[in-house]
Amino acid sequence: MLVPYTLAEIASRLGGRVVGDPDTLIRQVGSLEHASADQITFFSHLRNKGKLAATRAGAVVLDDGAQSLTVIPRIVCENPYAYFARVSQLFNPVPTPEPGQHSTAQVSPAARVAASARIDAGAIVEDEAHIDERVWVGAGCHVGHGSSIGEDSRLYPGAIVYHECRVGRRAIVHSGAVIGADGFGVAEDAGQWIKIPQIGGVIIGDDVEIGANTTIDRGAIDDTVVEDGVKLDNQVQIGHNVRIGAHTAVAGCVGVAGSANIGRHCTIGGAAVILGHLKLADGVNVSAGTLISRSINEPGTYTGVFPFDRNASWVRNAVLLRHLSDLADRVRALEELLRTKEKNG
Repeated sequence: MLVPYTLAEIASRLGGRVVGDPDTLIRQVGSLEHASADQITFFSHLRNKGKLAATRAGAVVLDDGAQSLTVIPRIVCENPYAYFARVSQLFNPVPTPEPGQHSTAQVSPAARVAASARIDAGAIVEDEAHIDERVWVGAGCHVGHGSSIGEDSRLYPGAIVYHECRVGRRAIVHSGAVIGADGFGVAEDAGQWIKIPQIGGVIIGDDVEIGANTTIDRGAIDDTVVEDGVKLDNQVQIGHNVRIGAHTAVAGCVGVAGSANIGRHCTIGGAAVILGHLKLADGVNVSAGTLISRSINEPGTYTGVFPFDRNASWVRNAVLLRHLSDLADRVRALEELLRTKEKNG
C-alpha cells in the first residue's frame, strides 16, 4: 500500500518551496493530462501551458518563472523534471527482495550467496560467483563462473552475466541483457576468418542501469568498462574494450564499436553510431542518428546525417561538406571584391 505525503512533507524531504495549501495530500504521481486530485504532476515547458491550465492534478512541480501560471498547490524548484523523478521514487520505492532460493534455482555450492539475496526460479549461479547482500536474481538469469553482483542490484528475468564479469552496487539489468559475450574479434587470413579469443572481462560500476536486450561485449585482452552512474537504454550494443565514462546516458539502438572511449557526462541519441578506436571528450552530446567517424576533443553538441554513396565519393563529399562554411565565407569575400571593382569602374 502506498504511503501518502502532504506537500509540506515532500518538500521537507526533497527541498523546494510550497506555494498554496501545504497540507494537500498526495498519493501518487501522474501526467498533466491524466493526473487526479490525489496526484502530483510537473510542468517544465511553456508549450504545455494549455495542459497545465486544464490539469486536474492535486499539485504540480514547476520552476519559479512558471509558478504564476496556475493557482493549484505547487512546489517551486530549480529543476522540475529532476524533482519529479525524486518524487516518483518517493512514491514508488524499489522493492526489497524477500531472501531465499527457489527450489528450481541451480546455485553452485562453490558460489558465495549472501543470506539476504534472492534467487528466483530457474536461475543459475555458477562456481566462484559472488552474489552480494540484497541482490535479486530473477527467474531464468545466469551468473557465470567467477562473476560478482554488487549489493542491492537487480537482474530482471532472463538477464545473462557471463563468466569473470563484475557488476557494481545498485545496478539494474533488464531482461534479455547480455554482459560479457565475446567481442567481435576475428582476423582475416586467405579469405577465412580466424576467431581471436576474448579473454578480458566486463566491469560495471555502481548505480548503472542496462536496458532490455542490450549487449556489452567482454574485452579482447583488457576489460570493457562502464563507469558509475551510466544509463544504457534498450537494444544498445557496446563493443569489446569500450570505456564509457561516469554518468553518461545512451539512448536505444546505439552502436559503439570496439575500443571507443566515451567521456563522462555525455549523451548519445538514439540510433547513433560511434566507430571504433575513437575518443569522445567529457560533456559531448551526440544527436540521434548521427555517425561519429572521428574523435571529438571538445564538449558540445554534434549532429550529422549524410546519405550513403560509394565510399570514395562519400569521403570526397564529406570533406567538402566539412569545409562548406569556409567556402561560403570565401565566396562572400569574392562577391564583395567584385562589387568594389565594379563600383570603382
